[in-house]
This record gives sequence, C-alpha cells and structure tokens, in this order.
Amino acid sequence: MARQLRAEQTRTTIITAAADLFDRHGYESTSLSDIVEHARVTKGALYFHFAAKEDLAHAIMELQSQASRRVACEIDDRGYSSLESLMRLTFGITRLSVEGPVARAGLRLATGEVAVRPPLRHPFAEWLELISRGLAGAVREADVHPDIDVDAVAHSLVCSFVGTRVVTRTHEPPTRLPRRMAEMWYVLIRGLVPVPRRPRYLSLATRLEREVMAVCAV
Repeated sequence: MARQLRAEQTRTTIITAAADLFDRHGYESTSLSDIVEHARVTKGALYFHFAAKEDLAHAIMELQSQASRRVACEIDDRGYSSLESLMRLTFGITRLSVEGPVARAGLRLATGEVAVRPPLRHPFAEWLELISRGLAGAVREADVHPDIDVDAVAHSLVCSFVGTRVVTRTHEPPTRLPRRMAEMWYVLIRGLVPVPRRPRYLSLATRLEREVMAVCAV
C-alpha cells in the first residue's frame, strides 16, 4: 500500500512538473530531461510511468478533460438557469487554470501542439457541445434572443473563451484570467441577452469573477 501511494505521488509530481514546463515553454521546447530535473525524479521513475513525452501530454489532456466534466456535472446539479450554468462553467474552468498548471498546459497542448488520442475527445469539441446545449436552454428560458443561430454563437463563444485564455497566457499572469473572463461576458451579454434581463447577468459576471478570485487567493 505504501509503495503504491508513493508511486501515485511520483506520477502526480511528474505530471505537474511537465504541465508547468509545457505551459511556460511549450511542448516542443520541453525535453524529458527538463521534466526529470524540474520534477526532481530519476529518469527511471519517469519511464516507469510514461514511455514517451507524448504519453505525458496525453495524461495532462485527460486530467483537464476530467476536471472540466466534473465542473460541468457539479453545476448541473445546482438547478441554475441555462445561461447562469454556462457562465459558471466558463468561470469554473478559468478557476482551474488559475489554481494550477495542468488546465493551462492542457489548453496549450490542445491548440495544436499534440494530437488528441481517441477515445479522448478534443476539449474544444466537448466545450462546443456543452455551450450549444446551454445556449439552446437559454433560448427556451428567454434569457437569450430567440433568433440567434445557436451553433454560430456557440462557435464564437468557444473562440472567445479559448482566445481570452491564450492571449492572457502570453501577456499577463494567470490571476488576471477571471477579470478577462468577466470582460468577455460583459460584451456577450449585451449582444445576446434581452435588455430587461441584462442587469441580472452583468451582475452575475462580476460576482463570479470575485468568487473565483476569492477561492484562488486562499
């Protein structure tokens, strides 16, 4: 039991170290030797868990996918409106990116540095599906204009969401992400939500930004 626990801890250490390097320097610019040094483990320990660098990248993307689905499931159980659930999903994934490197590295890897292996779905495909479902629900609940093209808006929202995170990664610290996410929603709400319902969701964007910042400051 103790040996198994140590093995799991070593695996987690290696993944975290690799994610940190992939996030800061990119997949191609990071070698296995860099990961071994950063994780402070032996090459033997690394190869015990991962046969190649690509296996490490895939493990990171799997963890990111699991975390995103977990956030989505937790929100679904709360009974929020469809639009509020959608906003909470984006801020929940943002929180993961602020808290640690795995979510940040997963996004960077997904933007073209490493191919996603089946049966794992590409995160952008997962997000498109979740956002399309949320927008369709928001239309039914009259929180979004009824004449929108759900597929087109979902695609634009995913692009805005991913783009906000990519640009912030390049120019700002991760702690700036919640502010940028709130700004993204201020723009989207003014274009998507009928005027009488805008104050509720504009206020929600501000509140969610503060909640994420408060959690990440602990």
